Amino acid sequence: MTRPYSAILFDLDGTISDSAPGILESMTHTFRTVGVPVPDHATLMSFVGPPIMDTFRTAMGMDDAGAERTLAVYREHYLSHGALDSAMFTGMDVVLRTLHEAGLPLSTATSKPETPATVILDHYGLTGYFDFVTGASDDEVRSAKADVVAEALRRLEAAGHDVSRPVLVGDRLHDVEGAHVHGVPVVFAEWGYGSPAEAEGTVARAATPLDLLPILLPDAAA
Repeated sequence: MTRPYSAILFDLDGTISDSAPGILESMTHTFRTVGVPVPDHATLMSFVGPPIMDTFRTAMGMDDAGAERTLAVYREHYLSHGALDSAMFTGMDVVLRTLHEAGLPLSTATSKPETPATVILDHYGLTGYFDFVTGASDDEVRSAKADVVAEALRRLEAAGHDVSRPVLVGDRLHDVEGAHVHGVPVVFAEWGYGSPAEAEGTVARAATPLDLLPILLPDAAA
């Protein structure tokens, strides 16, 4: 059986990690520290997943200097307090181990910077299943999902992996849009933070992590 995908990219927040508690607490601390009114819970939840500098500039109306100052406060608090205030979604370890053991190349493609992304995956014991942990650069210069997807594919290809049929697993609209820039189809993680409307344009939807296996590796599920 020909496998439908030759390489698999995974979003992190809302897909592998239920990271909202630590992000929301760090956001709240940050906005209070810099003297910005804290948005309501629903608005804060909408900030989980998209590039954080986009949130500061667009959603919060900050100029570049203000966004940089706010990022510095957020980063310090999140790395020291919020990054591990999270939990792996049930079954994700089984999914990643199965895909890895089947020989499929894996990379993250997360808007979270690579340092905290690695800390979280190390904490869950998942890092070894990935060929690369690809995310936003720590300075946030690379943060748009399309740029992260491009970097993940570049790294995999440079390592000799087949990236002719990649797929991204993600839970938010920016995952879908960023992947589509490069013609990469998306499997929507319904257990994540996105609304059903954000799944428009995806090739499949999975209700739970374990539901990914018949989609991504049908020979193993047969």
